[in-house]
Amino acid sequence: MLSLTPDILVVASRRTDDQAHGKETATMKLTTTAQVSVDGVMQGPGGPDEDERGVFERGGWAHFDNEAGTVMDEIYQRADAFLFGRRTYEIFAGSWGTWDDPGDSPIWTALNTKPKYVASTALTDPQWANTTVLAGEVTAAVGELKARPGRELQVHGSGALFRWLLDNDLVDEINLFTFPVVVGQGTRLFPDTGPNAALDLVDSRSTPKGVTIQVYRPTGRPQYGTVTPTPST
Repeated sequence: MLSLTPDILVVASRRTDDQAHGKETATMKLTTTAQVSVDGVMQGPGGPDEDERGVFERGGWAHFDNEAGTVMDEIYQRADAFLFGRRTYEIFAGSWGTWDDPGDSPIWTALNTKPKYVASTALTDPQWANTTVLAGEVTAAVGELKARPGRELQVHGSGALFRWLLDNDLVDEINLFTFPVVVGQGTRLFPDTGPNAALDLVDSRSTPKGVTIQVYRPTGRPQYGTVTPTPST
């Protein structure tokens, strides 16, 4: 079991005091954001050298238009903290974490000023400032982070972590950007077999260049039935 850090204990105490005085403190919801192709690939959306695992040769397929870029900026502006899997963290740290401040990027500002947490037992010395490694019991750690006051604890990319969080009922909302391309190879967001989940559609839009953006809210497990033919008249 992951031990509580002093700042988490302070938050818990504050929440108890607020509740005793009839106050409600909004806590962070956990949101995930993924970029996928029409055939479900999420590997290497940003560039040819971003993620070449498995001799993946088709990176750089996610082309944002202005509207999709604006939506992504708005998502990052809602973040109060980030949660990463190790591999995605290393990709972000090697790019966003090394670039100079462009002065007008909500994504750069959020990533370089907000707390970052990495679920990993292998990462021991993160170089990106304001990073904490969660090497213990991840379920408890994520629960404590979600209990803090704030808007969103955001997960970007991090496919294995995303699926684990979804399977453990820790995801509150999913932002899915689907780009109009069939990549034909690479790691997919969801494998051929895995856990199931029912989703409510909260919002949906399409941009001028054909990027579709859906917001889903998990609602437990799906219900299955059979198709009953309608008798002809």
